[in-house]
Amino acid sequence: MHDELAISVRGLRKAYGDNAAVAGVDLDVHRGEVFALLGPNGAGKTTTVEILEGYRRRDAGDVDVLGSDPARPAADWRSRVGIVLQGTGEFDELTVAEVVRHFSGFYAGAEDPDKVIERVGLAAKAKARTHTLSGGQKRRLDVALGIVGRPELLFLDEPTTGFDPEARREFWELIRDLAAAGTTIVLTTHYLDEAEALADRVGVIAGGKLVEVAAPDQLGNRREALATVSWRMPEGARETAESATPTALVAELAARFGGEVPGLTVTRPTLEDIYLRMIGHR
Repeated sequence: MHDELAISVRGLRKAYGDNAAVAGVDLDVHRGEVFALLGPNGAGKTTTVEILEGYRRRDAGDVDVLGSDPARPAADWRSRVGIVLQGTGEFDELTVAEVVRHFSGFYAGAEDPDKVIERVGLAAKAKARTHTLSGGQKRRLDVALGIVGRPELLFLDEPTTGFDPEARREFWELIRDLAAAGTTIVLTTHYLDEAEALADRVGVIAGGKLVEVAAPDQLGNRREALATVSWRMPEGARETAESATPTALVAELAARFGGEVPGLTVTRPTLEDIYLRMIGHR
């Protein structure tokens, strides 16, 4: 992760009538990181991202994305930003290769379309018409269109909605490859396991305000949270205890049972547990 910032936001505000969709957000995203923005519907997440993408005007605040104000971008700014929406569009009668080549013509320094198709795992489908693609393959095509212009910054909006588990894991590998190549990625998702698997840091937004930004395993003091230890008694009933020192508790239980502890489980709060607690308070 680089120290240089790809995105810097201070005091961002946006209201629709009397409704403050974004109420004073401060946010930094470092170059080369994968940043996940989490929040329930109506929390201000989409408005914030659309302002960063340059598609929505803000009411107040300072916003810098790749050195430019997205409301007044430099001439080449759009070509440095890739956007993958929940659905780019339908090109039913065109082949994968035709669609990617068409979009590559929008960029002066576009990547070779064939290389992009191979990079997103669609080389075997290059000559296939897009209406024959599976949902996961269509999402890969969306990403191909988002990266064909060699963007420095890529916005991914709910990238795996509707995917089956295998397709999601394959898509995660694609995102990891893009990040490893140095692309800064801003990801919005409702899947907490996805944020935990991909993001260097996550930000939780609720009520138009950024509640906290941290690494997934540090959000909401997650590392310091009590562990829940559960085991089964000889008569079959389960016992549960919370402990700051679960290893010591397990050792005590092992001594009590004279070896293996029946039905032993040790768990700590998941990212989803922490997230729900955060937004539940609002």
